[in-house]
Amino acid sequence: MAVPQVVIVGRPNVGKSSLFNWLAGMRLAVVDDVAGVTRDRLTHLISDGDRFFELIDTGGIGIDDVDNLTREIENQIATALEIADLVLLVVDTRDGLTPLDEEVARRLRYVDKPVICVANKADDAKLDPQADEFYRLGRGKLIRVSAHQNRNRRELLDLIQQRLPPESQNDEKPPETTMKVAMVGRRNVGKSTLVNALARGERMIVSEVPGTTRDSVDVRFELDDQIFTAIDTPGLRRTKAVKTNVEFYSTRRAQRSIRRADVVLMFFAGNDPISKVDKQLCKYISENYKPCIFVVNKWDLMVGRMPTDRWVRYLRESFQTMWHVPIAFITAQTGKNVKAMMNHAQMLFKQSRDRVSTGQLNRLVGAALERHEPPIFRGRRPKIYYATQVGSQPPTIVLMCNYPQAFSPTYRRYLLGVFRDQLRFGEVPIKLYLHARSRDDTRDEIVSSPPSEVDSTPT
Repeated sequence: MAVPQVVIVGRPNVGKSSLFNWLAGMRLAVVDDVAGVTRDRLTHLISDGDRFFELIDTGGIGIDDVDNLTREIENQIATALEIADLVLLVVDTRDGLTPLDEEVARRLRYVDKPVICVANKADDAKLDPQADEFYRLGRGKLIRVSAHQNRNRRELLDLIQQRLPPESQNDEKPPETTMKVAMVGRRNVGKSTLVNALARGERMIVSEVPGTTRDSVDVRFELDDQIFTAIDTPGLRRTKAVKTNVEFYSTRRAQRSIRRADVVLMFFAGNDPISKVDKQLCKYISENYKPCIFVVNKWDLMVGRMPTDRWVRYLRESFQTMWHVPIAFITAQTGKNVKAMMNHAQMLFKQSRDRVSTGQLNRLVGAALERHEPPIFRGRRPKIYYATQVGSQPPTIVLMCNYPQAFSPTYRRYLLGVFRDQLRFGEVPIKLYLHARSRDDTRDEIVSSPPSEVDSTPT
């Protein structure tokens, strides 16, 4: 089970970013009286007792952005709500209920996730009765807090814990669900050809969700007595060429298909160079920590013209942060190497769901530290006390340490390389957090060390 996602939403200037910083215990989001400061999704790993969850800050709903980024902000909010396990609807106690608050609540009625209504800026108990009118929104449990006055933080965290998925689910065997494989890439690289070949070849189309030529289409098929879902996505063009609403929403559907997928097949045409669109898609796949296979299609056209190792070097040089991604050379039209590629996709799916014991992780980290100590930081050697895997799909590893900021990107890459080499995560993305030990963490295996104000940063 992935680490639970807690998403903060609300109209502009209700204190969402202040709440985000308050719960995180450090200033991460920019806080300003000017509406619309927050645009992108901000994510931070929260440790509360033995539970972990990712807190996500979003832009204000209903704002007209001064830089004409309203659509992009709304997209970020929609994406956050799709992946949320719990939603914090933030309102302003001092301002009271506004029409825009009601609009935000109406949008959340279509979100099938638990909701907590957080009445922020209740700086004093005398203001609590003013929050009663937010019951009219009819959205979740109401709690009164003040990020500015540090009021009811513990109560809010307890309520979040109650509304999160049961922790016991993390230790259950992953359900035997159908693997979903998204086919993404530019236009005319052979995505639909592969889907049709898989469906026709096995003659086992169970169901097909119809859509327009610009929609994503789900096709179920059978291979070696196992059922899979292939998600055929619209072919994309470079951003500047996306001029119509239809094309815009095609891009959105393709991105949503990537998020839905268990494994992504990123298509390239063997007879075409890598484009800016390819790089944008790979960036999106990487940002969403999705297992991926680089699929070089139409390879029959290149036989005798270009050796495979040249294309391998070309891909590695073009996508240096995705060096772990396997590469398949196929001809979708004839089915050449298609079955081997699908078998490899199943291996990636299994890797992404795998879990490693805390003991094994700690032994591995200890050996890594012995081979290569982290560099001195401000006159002292940073320490890692212990490691634990807190989620899967993607594998999510937390390293408890004294100074997270002391571990350079180079050293983090070293640790990721160790995990890939020594664990069963060799070809899938790993989400790595370095998290400061809390002041009240008294577990026996942790040695005494000065606490740090710095919390965690993902890699």
